[in-house]
Amino acid sequence: MVRFSQVGLRYPDPTRGAAGERDTLRDLSFTLPQGSFTWLTGPSGAGKTSLLRMMQLALRPTRGEVEVLGVPLSRAKRADLPKLRRRIGAVFQEFRLLPYLTAFDNVALPLRLAGRAEASLRPDVAEMLRWVGLEGREEALPQQLSGGEQQRVAIARAVVTRPALLVADEPTGNLDAVQARRLILLLAEMNRLGATVVVATHSQELIAQHPGHVMHLEAGQITALTPWPYAPPEEILPEPAPEAWATPPDEPADESAAPLPQGFSLDLSAPEPEAGWVEEVPPDEEEEQEPLPPMPEPPRSPARPAARSIWPSIRPGSHRGPPHG
Repeated sequence: MVRFSQVGLRYPDPTRGAAGERDTLRDLSFTLPQGSFTWLTGPSGAGKTSLLRMMQLALRPTRGEVEVLGVPLSRAKRADLPKLRRRIGAVFQEFRLLPYLTAFDNVALPLRLAGRAEASLRPDVAEMLRWVGLEGREEALPQQLSGGEQQRVAIARAVVTRPALLVADEPTGNLDAVQARRLILLLAEMNRLGATVVVATHSQELIAQHPGHVMHLEAGQITALTPWPYAPPEEILPEPAPEAWATPPDEPADESAAPLPQGFSLDLSAPEPEAGWVEEVPPDEEEEQEPLPPMPEPPRSPARPAARSIWPSIRPGSHRGPPHG
């Protein structure tokens, strides 16, 4: 769970003199239940990145209280923060890959820091790199990778530990349409297994591909907050959302539907989300709602995933929550 109570953040502002400051975030109050999926929208400079960095424990508020995964930061001991951060995955626009480590070692780093045995982590890291399309690039250094490849390494590193909270700032900025859809499949499956996911984006297409709350920021304040599963109001998405999972005519229909990563042994199961966001649908209205668009079928093999996998293939109807209209 993530809870903000009257949170504000101020930065020094050179344009206002030596003691001048400006408010980046102002009086934010909201609760994201465990297992929720939230799209964070707003113009550049609205405070989205600062908000995500607070959730990642990289920034402390100037005022107010932030609670992350049940821990109020005002009462958290400095020695406890590294352990708490290991339960949080983060993808930002600056990838922060270690330049002297290969793609494989960058992804393996958080597992090694957590004490995972080398024999146990190697197949997990290899599978994750394969799934993000970097099979054969495991030994490449960051400077030998393109911007899109570096972003995929950063994404793999963020999710390989199966975090309880994942925050992502424009995670598809350097990805093509196929890789962007594969990423949404991965985030959706993590969320289905219990992770809280918060994604900052300007892309209406991404928001159309997975139902969730939409939190809209303007000048450091929340100006709209939609209750899932309802579609965002017109003032947030002025254009009609495209049909989810539609494949452009010039792209193969099955390229984005590779099986989700298999072979992971860490259990990410979590309690059901708390009440507060999801509105109950009366039984007599359930039949009137349209079903979710079908998910793409894995192209490789219809065989069931290995028994030790915690990443069951996405199937139609596997998403938790009411249909997304």
